[in-house]
Amino acid sequence: MSRRVTFSRNHTLSLSRTCSSVCKYCAFATRKFHLHDRSEVEAILDEAVKRRAKELLILTGEEPDSHPEVMAQLNAWGFEDFVAYVVWAGERALERGLLPHTNLGAVSKDDLARLRHVTASQGVMLESISERLMDTVHAGSPSKHPARRLATIEAAGELRIPFTSGILVGIGETPEERIQSLEALAEVHARHGHLQEVILQNFVPHERYYGRDVGAIADQAARDYWRTGIAQDGGGWEGSPHLDLPDWACPVTVEDMEVLVRATRELMPDVGIQIPPNLADWWPRLVAAGATDLGGLSANGDHISPEHPFPSPNQVRDQLKPQGVALSERLCVYGKYIDEQWIDRAVLDTITVKYWTFIPRGTSGRGEAPFVIDRDLVAPAVAKARDGVALSEQELTALFVEQDPVAVEEIRSAADELRGELAGDTVTFVVNRNINISNVCTVGCAFCGFGQSKRSPDAYDIDEAEFARRVAEAVDYGASELCIQSGIHPDWTLEDYLTWLRRAKAAGRSHGVDLHLHAYSPMEIDHMATISGLPLSELFAQLRDAGLGSTPGTAAEVLDDGVRQRISPNKLPAQRWVEVIEAAHRAGVRSTSTVMFGHIEEPWELARHMRVVRGVQERTGGITEFVPLSFIPFQTRLGRTHGVQEISAEDNLRHTAVFRLALGRTVPNLQASWVKMGLDAATESLRWGVNDLGGTLMEENISRLAGSHHGVRLDPPELIAAAHAAGRPAAERSTLYTILREHPLPLREAA
Repeated sequence: MSRRVTFSRNHTLSLSRTCSSVCKYCAFATRKFHLHDRSEVEAILDEAVKRRAKELLILTGEEPDSHPEVMAQLNAWGFEDFVAYVVWAGERALERGLLPHTNLGAVSKDDLARLRHVTASQGVMLESISERLMDTVHAGSPSKHPARRLATIEAAGELRIPFTSGILVGIGETPEERIQSLEALAEVHARHGHLQEVILQNFVPHERYYGRDVGAIADQAARDYWRTGIAQDGGGWEGSPHLDLPDWACPVTVEDMEVLVRATRELMPDVGIQIPPNLADWWPRLVAAGATDLGGLSANGDHISPEHPFPSPNQVRDQLKPQGVALSERLCVYGKYIDEQWIDRAVLDTITVKYWTFIPRGTSGRGEAPFVIDRDLVAPAVAKARDGVALSEQELTALFVEQDPVAVEEIRSAADELRGELAGDTVTFVVNRNINISNVCTVGCAFCGFGQSKRSPDAYDIDEAEFARRVAEAVDYGASELCIQSGIHPDWTLEDYLTWLRRAKAAGRSHGVDLHLHAYSPMEIDHMATISGLPLSELFAQLRDAGLGSTPGTAAEVLDDGVRQRISPNKLPAQRWVEVIEAAHRAGVRSTSTVMFGHIEEPWELARHMRVVRGVQERTGGITEFVPLSFIPFQTRLGRTHGVQEISAEDNLRHTAVFRLALGRTVPNLQASWVKMGLDAATESLRWGVNDLGGTLMEENISRLAGSHHGVRLDPPELIAAAHAAGRPAAERSTLYTILREHPLPLREAA
């Protein structure tokens, strides 16, 4: 099952419903004159912007300008043909920041090329490879001949157009013909690699809409359903009209559709599989079978099936939640096609300006760098970093964007060499337990899936008895550390924070153990200072007296206020984070330090972060370890609305090595977060500058609720085995890196 299902936030413009075909299943097309005039188009585009659409879906009948009235009207407006009018509409859409996706039916290669200048993607349904259907459902519809449809799809590949196609299931084809249709699409895709998604659409009988505006019907049905969520009076599948199948159609079951999902995945493993969530209530089963996309959840409805409104993104998200599947927004063009080889420069400029977060992470960042990124800096920077010399922002940026395999190997080797010099070969870990006392939080970070408002049904506060039980469980497990962090709770006073520390200390001692308390992020400490009015020096004195041993250097994210404004405008500023951490060090409280990367930060912003952290360490020496935290996008607002994909293992490791080089000899310990990257990647990171595998955790809520699938607990034998698998000895440590127990390599491996 896919862990993420995507959709496009679109708005539909049915520019002309006039159609030269007479397909028996269609309620959209008309043989009469239909053409939106320019003022209507402009009004629809303005409405699309108002509804926060990113995609303009331009639907039309087949060859509308074959109708003499349509052609005469186009000529009167100064257009040579219908495609020229579509190009005009596309230009008006781009001016408003909307990305056009066109589906004009079977058009010529020349027309596809004209449209390419104003579209982010295009599409046409193959529907079926079966020529038999030309005598039944497609009788009198020459543009629906499979050869013509395939010619359009082939031409799109030759022109390098990101393309959508698909099959219509239930219009009289056989099961064998369905697979043959998918095979035909796979053959074209194998030649050109341009199919970004394949739609598997089940046929649903429609009412006839003679003399009625299908766009208005669709819009009203969607408005009603999105507002109420009630499946009645046309709202949702259950309340929509269900008509009998016509004689030429064939029944379709969910099992039939599951077969097609699996077949598409086998034939085209790199292609998205789209299923409509408004034409049957079985779509969650198809997601479980491997479908990856729900298409455009259009706020103005489905103009092809107007009586069946799309569910809203929130309604879909609620239905996916029990499966543990996240719903994430995408553009109409899939990320891997967002470059100049596939998209016209004018369209790419719109994406770069308005939707840059959807552009996959590349070798030079996704925005405008404040300086020229010079890859000639890489080799000398690696040499300097190997010797522990501090690197400039330009040098670090060059390292962060470098992807040449030879250069990356040099970065890895230098990081590993520096690790050996500073930390030796022993791989350390701590036996600890996380306790998140409450998830109530007032901050509202876009990257967080953990924090909840006080009134949320998912909000919780654990009580004193439960807290004591968890501490006792940690002691029984052999933990030497408790890591305590929570949200920013609106009702807590400083005394509440102090009380939790005292309770933790007392509970540990009641079991004969003096637990180290690694507690309270700089955000929490800043909040305590605000609500108490105490200076940081006095605040830390009280926290130490209550039992605080060290503080986690989280809430750092990226220490650049531009990034912080984009992902969490209510978070403490970067300079305040520095003030809190340095105050902790002056008070004798050591800290860790972190970075959250792999979201919408730019490489030069990461460079600034690393220079800030290194500066703190050079001034205070109080940082025990640096912990890179790769962003988990699945159940977070930032991941859902910015198109952020989970960073690849390769990019994760490459960044990890650069982090080691950026710190030089200032911070001896670099930790891999197995809960973020997985144990396999964490084990591999031991070759990329890492010397510590973090903690056992026992429970982990922050990454888990963001969608991490790497578990919430690792036992010491698993961490020891990971170190040994990398050919390195292991050791259990304290929070402050005192070695408690050594676990050397077995004699056979040591030899």
